[in-house]
Amino acid sequence: MELRQLRYFVKVAEFGSMGRAAADLGVVTSALSQQISRLESELSTRLLTRTSSGVVPTDAGLAFLRQAHLALRHADGAARAAKASRLTGEVSVGLPATTASVLAVPFLRAMRDRYPDVRVHLVESLSGYLSAMLNARQLDLAMVFRTESARRWSTLPLIDERLFLIAPPDLPGLPPEGPVRLRDIARLPLLLPSASHGLRALVDAAYARLRMEPNLAAEIDGLDVLMDLVRDGFGATIQPGAATVRLRGEPLALRQITDRHLRRANLLASVSDDELSPAALAARVLLAQTAETLVRAGAWPGATLHKS
Repeated sequence: MELRQLRYFVKVAEFGSMGRAAADLGVVTSALSQQISRLESELSTRLLTRTSSGVVPTDAGLAFLRQAHLALRHADGAARAAKASRLTGEVSVGLPATTASVLAVPFLRAMRDRYPDVRVHLVESLSGYLSAMLNARQLDLAMVFRTESARRWSTLPLIDERLFLIAPPDLPGLPPEGPVRLRDIARLPLLLPSASHGLRALVDAAYARLRMEPNLAAEIDGLDVLMDLVRDGFGATIQPGAATVRLRGEPLALRQITDRHLRRANLLASVSDDELSPAALAARVLLAQTAETLVRAGAWPGATLHKS
């Protein structure tokens, strides 16, 4: 039995006519009649008597009508209570620096609009640190790139990102404009995060497949400093498209890397569902929805939705 069927029955009893009730409800008469018939079949009793002038409730229909009115009042009251109450609480969310470049502002804006009474604690850090914070229960959820250190995490693959070479335009050995492969840039001085972080592990694994090693100029565990060094001509870096959002027209060379295995998966990870508060559960859903919206709108450079 569905609330819709109760509403249909009450409306038919009120108008005494299938046709007028259907017009008031905005449905076709045949669909309304079919729903009433299903309701009668489920109750195994006749609720309405058809007459030449319309329909009237049977004795069983009158008894059912009183209870249907009561059930609908309760349902409407529950809906009003749900709308009147607002979700409250706190949620701690971790975003890697590159992901935060494109996702942080839209997500916080969406949280403010949808759940204004939920306080968000946003942590921007490297993926490896965020994983450690999740394991220590210092975060409720985070976007990460690897799950090897997971302890009872709930994970959802969201986004696959292409990687780009970002370099000073006058860097010696820089390939000409257009897509490049890892082997084309192996001799460039590279600025990368340290080995414990997801992006570095991805780059190292891709070079290992080629039986090559990158020319590592420095390990920088901070996106702002790393990009300052790139601007200063210290070397080039390999970053996902999200990192280019903060370039804002700066005169840096950008080359998409086409190696098939060099794509970064963004995983939405959280502590186990039974440990998440209602506020954290709501934030997790909204974070995933915001990321999907950005990708579909073309606002996340080099990103595609994960096939799952």
